[in-house]
Amino acid sequence: MSLDQLKRLIKAVLPDLDMVIGWKQGHDGLTATPLFIRSEDDVEKLQIGPLAVHNLATFLPGLKDKKVGVVVKGCDSRAAVQLLQEKLIDRANVTIFGFGCDGVVSHAKLRKQFDAMGRADSMVRDGDTVTIEHDDESTALPFNEICPDKCLTCEFPNAVVHDHFAGERIERTPVASENPALAEFEKLPISERLDFWQNQMGRCIRCHACRNACPMCVCRDHCLATSRDPNWIGQETSPRENLMFQMTHTMHLAGRCVECGECERACPMDIPVFLLRKKMADEVKELFDYNAGVNPDAKPPLMTFETDERNIKE
Repeated sequence: MSLDQLKRLIKAVLPDLDMVIGWKQGHDGLTATPLFIRSEDDVEKLQIGPLAVHNLATFLPGLKDKKVGVVVKGCDSRAAVQLLQEKLIDRANVTIFGFGCDGVVSHAKLRKQFDAMGRADSMVRDGDTVTIEHDDESTALPFNEICPDKCLTCEFPNAVVHDHFAGERIERTPVASENPALAEFEKLPISERLDFWQNQMGRCIRCHACRNACPMCVCRDHCLATSRDPNWIGQETSPRENLMFQMTHTMHLAGRCVECGECERACPMDIPVFLLRKKMADEVKELFDYNAGVNPDAKPPLMTFETDERNIKE
């Protein structure tokens, strides 16, 4: 079992590290939460599986002066690669424990289909079905209906960079060739797309959870969203100001977004902000043939200059 192997791997190197970051059981059977492992007793709390939704690489820039281990699935490892490329973390200080991920759950989708959130005792996945035990009852749900769209199109289920790998590598093809939510959005007439975003941004409370959860959004002390000199974005939570913030965030992630979906997962208003990031990632892939966070030796396209870009015809 990969969890047992992962625990053994962590225990073997833990004495040389300040901590290892993983996941543990949360407040109920449908929730996991980040776990900071500092002792062998902490290792026994470790969990992996469909509840391991958080991208733990987000913690690394704030711990770059410590010897840290981090447990990563495929999309998390891409964030670690991108942080290494931008020299935001020191490879010598980071020990990466990878495993193969067969998908995680979306709590936003769960809330729409399941009326016992917060009261569940356990969740077990068996192939394409998830069974939830709650209130002395069992509810079975198709996994593909409660996983985030990113899992349906995932091309990198295994950690792309690691020092230790637990379990067998997962070999599978994406369930969908394109992000379902983005495909539906792009069916809208151009005239309706701005209306869509104005309606969505009207619900935004500008809590900056999307920014704070993003592993690549590291300049929070100098973020233009809170800057007053110059004052790029006002504090009014209007659709106009909120969309300005989201579009700026999206542009700052061009060629850097690893499609982990943490921005949308963290949003307390369930605003589909990942659509913007995913669209930008698709454009970068088409123009520069580049997937962020896949090759540690590659140069992000917007950190380089070419006099002639192969796929840009002017």
